Amino acid sequence: MIFRQAQGRARRLRLGRISFSAALLLALLVLWLGGFVWFTRSIPDQVGDADSETDAIVVLTGGSLRVQSGLALLAAGKAKKLFVSGVYHSTDVAALLRISRQSPEHVACCIVLGHEADNTLGNALETAQWMREEDFHSLRLVTASYHMPRSLLEFSRAMPQARIVANPVFPESVKQERWWASPATASLIIGEYHKYLLALARPLLLGKSEAGQ
Repeated sequence: MIFRQAQGRARRLRLGRISFSAALLLALLVLWLGGFVWFTRSIPDQVGDADSETDAIVVLTGGSLRVQSGLALLAAGKAKKLFVSGVYHSTDVAALLRISRQSPEHVACCIVLGHEADNTLGNALETAQWMREEDFHSLRLVTASYHMPRSLLEFSRAMPQARIVANPVFPESVKQERWWASPATASLIIGEYHKYLLALARPLLLGKSEAGQ
């Protein structure tokens, strides 16, 4: 009798643990899905402010469309200087103009290349240092639309006092309007969502003093 009672208690304990684990997993799944819905809705589908002028235009490397857009904005007089962050060490301004298939030589003097960054956090820190050196206080941020939420998060942390104007570009390969119907785009956006979550949690994981390093 005592043995059976002990078995019954052990069984109930195991069931309780399984039920708790299942409830916890379900709660995490609901949180993940809710966050993902919010994230997909936060991806811009247009340039919200196409007219404002800023001290600088900042392009994050990762696609020729970004550089082309930055050069066009600079040529249109939307900022004093163009800063391209995360450029290969062997690339100079002349090479950048050739690669982008544009040649606005009259603005070549106003283009600055950053060679140190190799990720979005690095882009933000590299840009923040350059902005301080130039005594600039506003920038127009050019990157792919799906990358914009994470970029704005990192840049607002690195430069909390700066005015940042989002200027997304829309690569043809990214089927943003019906992303769920494109496996490649869906995978891209889910991966970017996970990177956003990691960036969001970094201050908690590393501490505020280390998160911005």
